[in-house]
Order: sequence, then C-alpha cells, then structure tokens
Amino acid sequence: MESTDVWGRIRSKESTDAWIQQLREEIAALREEGADVEGAENALVLATSGEEPDLSRLVAVAESLERPLSRPDFPYAEPIALDEIRMLRPDGPRSLPAGLPPDVLFDRVYGAWLGRAAGCLLGKPVEGWTKERIEETLRFCNAWPLDDYFPPVPPNQRGLGYDPWAASWLRGNIAQMPRDDDMDYPILGLHLLEEHGPLVTSEAVAQQWLTHLPYEMVYTAERVAYRNLVNGIRPPLSGCYHNPYREWIGAQIRADIWGWTNPGEPENAAAMAYADAEVSHVKNGAYGEMFFAALLAAAFVLDDIDELIGIGLSEIPAECRLAEAIQDVVLWSKESSDWEQTFARIKEKYGHYHPVHTINNAAVVVMALMHGEKDFGKTISIAVMGGWDTDCNGATAGSVIGTLLGARALPPSWIAPLNDRISSVVVGFSDVRLSELAQRTCAQIERIATTF
Repeated sequence: MESTDVWGRIRSKESTDAWIQQLREEIAALREEGADVEGAENALVLATSGEEPDLSRLVAVAESLERPLSRPDFPYAEPIALDEIRMLRPDGPRSLPAGLPPDVLFDRVYGAWLGRAAGCLLGKPVEGWTKERIEETLRFCNAWPLDDYFPPVPPNQRGLGYDPWAASWLRGNIAQMPRDDDMDYPILGLHLLEEHGPLVTSEAVAQQWLTHLPYEMVYTAERVAYRNLVNGIRPPLSGCYHNPYREWIGAQIRADIWGWTNPGEPENAAAMAYADAEVSHVKNGAYGEMFFAALLAAAFVLDDIDELIGIGLSEIPAECRLAEAIQDVVLWSKESSDWEQTFARIKEKYGHYHPVHTINNAAVVVMALMHGEKDFGKTISIAVMGGWDTDCNGATAGSVIGTLLGARALPPSWIAPLNDRISSVVVGFSDVRLSELAQRTCAQIERIATTF
C-alpha cells in the first residue's frame, strides 16, 4: 500500500487542517526519536504558507517522513524488538520468590485495584491541567496541598472550576469509580487472560480491542492503532504506521495487569507488557509499560522504592530517554525533600514533551513514589498536583502503593467513596465490583504460575 494512497484516504475523511497537524506531530515524534527533520519542517512551512495548503507538497512531506535519517549526535540506544531491548537492559533480578499466602495475595491485589481506582479518580477532574492551574484552584478552596478528593469550587468562581460533567468526581459526590480508560485497560487485560490464557501475544491483544472496546472510547495512539487494525494492518506495524503518538502514555497505563498477575516475576511481567504495547506503541512508549509492569511485579516481594525503581529499569534499555529521566528524578528527589523542587527540574528538562507523553509523565509518577514515603494519600496527591496527565499518573502511583500496602492498610477516606464498584465500557464489565476483579486476578496469577 503506497503512503500517498493512505494519506489521501485520511484527507478524504478528515480535514486538511487535521492532516497538517498530524504531520507536525509526526515531525515532533521523529525529532524526539533522533531523526533529522529540519528539511521536512522547512518543507511543511512552504506547503502551508499560502492562502491554501499545497497538497502536492504536503504529500511530499508525508513521503519524506517515511524515510527519516538519524542524527549522528543522537546519544540514545532505543531498539524496538524485545530481544534487542533485552540485550541492552541492565542486570537485574529476573525472578524473585514471592510465596504469599492466598489471603495476603488477595489483599495485595485488591489493594492494587483500589489504589489504581482512587488515584485515577483523584486526577480525573483536572486531567490535562498544569500544576499552576491546579494550585490556583486548590488555594482558592483552601485545599492546597491536596489531601483528599478535589473539592467543588464555589459558584462565584467558575473561572477556576471544572468541566460541567465532573461533578460526580468531586469530594462529597462520589458514588463509585466512574468509567475511565485508565481502568478499562486492566479490565480488558484481565479478560484477555481469562479468555486467551497466559501466553499473551500482540495478536490476541488486538483481537480483544476489536471485540471488547468501542472505537470512540480509545484515544491518540490507540485510536490510530485501532484504525490500522480495521484496515488490515496487524501488529507490530499497527503501532507505528502513521502513528505520531507511538511514544505517548497509552501503553504505560496498560501496565498494571501484567505486573499484578506476575508477583515476583518482573521479567515475565515486562514481556507480557511488551506484547500488549506492541499493538500501539514503540520505543519509549513500550518501555514505559514494561518499566511499570516489572516494578509492580516486584512490589509484591520488596517494599523499598529505590529498589523497585531499579528493578523496573532493569527491564528497559539502559541508554534510553526514559531510563535517563527516571534516573534524573531519583537523583533530584534525593537532593531535595521538596517535591515541588523536583517537579521544577522535571519541567525544565522534560517539559517540552507533550502533556500526555510517556517520559514526562513517568517522571512525575517516579517523583510521587520517591517523595510520597509510601503514604498512600500523599503519593497519589503528589502525582496529581504535578499536572499533565493527572488521572494516568494518579492511577499508576496508586497502583504501586496499593500493591505495597494491601487493601486493609489503605485509608478509608480514599477507598470508602468508591463503594467497591467500577463502571467500564469493556464489553461485559459495565458495572462490577473491584473485589470481584481482584478475585478474578488472583485466579489468573495461579494460572500463570502453573504455565511458566
């Protein structure tokens, strides 16, 4: 299939302005990956400088982006294939003895589901906000620093308020965990394991998407990948074909189920995460999912945050941009006990990434883990107060601490409002109990343990 044909089909369905924006996003993605895109940038300026865009020049720009040249000064090694990733990862414990009694294992898994839900819900009203906007709103409500779900904003200050549909996500109004893609994906992963078994492949993941996820409920990289799948473009090409969002956060938010179902097995968790990520992401987009899956698997056995981060890093390339960002945050967090100082350094070095990119948001989660001192409320609050993809970051931070502490140790003020219920768009899971999901997850843990 010729690239010009595909771009032509996209133009027929979307406006030319949207196509130009996608070209800009592709140029940005290639620049971040180490490609020389100066010529393409200049050509795009020429193609869009007239009263009407020059479509022939736009096609030429699109075709040039199919054959990018790497910059010789790019200092990172970021392979795509799993065997090449493993060749470049640091040494690490690939397996750790878990041996948790069934009641303890259930408590930890239930804590993980609850923790992820609470962290996600905390960040949901301010998704996409900057730290400055979050702080201004909370200070007006006398609620900075955050230590509970977001409060309603008084009616006379709606300029600081939330979207109109956010009312049920705010303090005093919460009745359950509402639908969110950050929670859809662990549910979908659980159903995949139940239906397909422990030998997870990208083809099986893709089929789950097509049969159990509505297209309109997936976004950015996942939406492009979904469209690719419908058009017959299968993994791994589905994740990178005309997909400028391939290093954004979508895969990272799908990490949890692979870590939860592999207690003490970070290597296997990362391998399952890779198979999942391959449908829609490459490079740092995939590394983010592998990092957190491995970290979560180890969190059933170890409780030292430094050590857990090290195990997560041991499953991704040592010289990738994500590893550098995580190591920076660990160092900065040790140099200052003030998370705001750490965040300022994250923003200075990594704030150029899109607000839903993997690297800057993973840095915020690691910051929250380092400064949160294994206190659940403090950790998820820091993850959200930093801004950017707040529901994703709160969810991942909450999942880690929920796994470490277990359900019985989580503060009722965060957990009780959920009423053990969650809504999802995943077919067959429109209304289900979190405790049931935890029980079903434990069944898959046993199944995986007898397979590998």
